[in-house]
Amino acid sequence: MKTPLIGLSALLLSSCFTAQAEGLFILQSPAFTDNAMLDKQYAGNAKDNPNCTGKNLSPPVVWSNPPTNTQSFALLVHDPEGAKGLGVTHLVAYNIPASATGFTANELRDGKGFTGGKNTPGSQAWHGPCPPPGSGAHHYTWTLIATDLRADALPAGLTREELFAKLKGHALAAAGLISRFGQ
Repeated sequence: MKTPLIGLSALLLSSCFTAQAEGLFILQSPAFTDNAMLDKQYAGNAKDNPNCTGKNLSPPVVWSNPPTNTQSFALLVHDPEGAKGLGVTHLVAYNIPASATGFTANELRDGKGFTGGKNTPGSQAWHGPCPPPGSGAHHYTWTLIATDLRADALPAGLTREELFAKLKGHALAAAGLISRFGQ
């Protein structure tokens, strides 16, 4: 008799967690799971940097359940271990319309559907990972911020720090995802 009750309890408990998760603001990628390794195709490709061994393709990302009053999103990708611990920002994208639910493969590289801010390498679009060999698998923190700012409110070219300053008082919620890459 105890076995069916335990099974029923587990089923009810799992239903509660599923219902809660369905209402959470979440960021996901069909190309990788949270804390998983990125495929080499998403690594950077720069002629002047031998550590950039990939194709610089941008992975697809999707999100769901943003806060009700969301007017735009900002998406950032940052490697806190890059530059020997000083950090490297790979993407600063904002003024993403509230109607957006993600980016397909390469849209972040092609600069479509967002205003580009200045990343550490100096571009205004996706710049894939280029960790030096022997430095281990770096963590790439993807942060999606829902804001109450119109999708045309911010000028192009903001750095990560400048964007954070502009979003102060306008951020409604954030969702995150981590990918890893090493050589």
